Amino acid sequence: MNVNYFYSLLAVVVLGSVAYVGAGVAGLQGVFGIFIPYLAVVIFISGFINRVMGWARSPVPFRIPTTCGQQQSLDWIQQNKIDNPSTLFGVIIRMFLEIVLFRSLFKNTRTEIVGDKIAYKWVVWLWLFAILFHYSFFAVVIRHLRFFLEPVPFFVSFLEQIDGILQVGLPGIFLSGVLLLAGAVLLLLRRILIPKINYISMAADYFPLLLIIGIALTGIMMRYFIKVDVVKVKELAMGLATFHAGIPEGGLGGLFFVHLFLVCILVMYIPFSKLMHMGGVFLSPTRNMANNNRMKRHINPWNPQVKFHTYDEYEDDFREKMIEAGLPVEKE
Repeated sequence: MNVNYFYSLLAVVVLGSVAYVGAGVAGLQGVFGIFIPYLAVVIFISGFINRVMGWARSPVPFRIPTTCGQQQSLDWIQQNKIDNPSTLFGVIIRMFLEIVLFRSLFKNTRTEIVGDKIAYKWVVWLWLFAILFHYSFFAVVIRHLRFFLEPVPFFVSFLEQIDGILQVGLPGIFLSGVLLLAGAVLLLLRRILIPKINYISMAADYFPLLLIIGIALTGIMMRYFIKVDVVKVKELAMGLATFHAGIPEGGLGGLFFVHLFLVCILVMYIPFSKLMHMGGVFLSPTRNMANNNRMKRHINPWNPQVKFHTYDEYEDDFREKMIEAGLPVEKE
């Protein structure tokens, strides 16, 4: 039985408890509200740049794009210009569809043995969960910009209107928060309940999902159940953004600092985890290269210069011995 999810859950609970006790009981609101957020941003930016620069420096001497369709060949053979692009424009289209719509995941299949035959089944629900999770996460991040910017940009206000289109009770329900929680829970259950996925899952796979679930739960609790002074939250956020940070008079509740601390842990964790696919997808040679191997010769620029020993030189060195052994020679 894979119990790695239990260790990850325990880690998230401990982190939340540390923030609640430290900020709410011990009075260390300055540490959890000012020092740790700045530290998280520094670690995120430096770690992100370091990972991206490391990938950018990695040599990719050959064209190795993954292909799922017909390569450009003879004029009368139709090319698949998206799954097997041969031009920069085709690569851009492919990357756009991959990043925005998760196109390759949409075509995901599962292999099954039915009787004595192998069958392939289209599995679309994983794509649906991924779209639900990522776009909800994106909407939540954009919506939170209202705390850091004054005046609030028009696109943030517009997104809030679309996000809160279901005016059920007061305050209105934001769809992104609920969908983010639902998407993260579904992805977590997939790792726990599907035996094959559960077998290969490690604590590092469960931890970010449980961390995001904790962030979503505390955010929902603050909005709908345990109310937090939004004015004080914006005062703190604006202070952090303008480098005039200070804890608002009267402080903020312990639940807010739990939420903020979990966000900071997630931000610091991103550069060292699989979540860095947000930057790595742009540098993936299996995606960002055109498959033009038949049109252009690609020579490895890192190959060392090799002095070749030609046959003429070989014969010059060993002609007499070859003649003595009865071997044919080009020149007598």
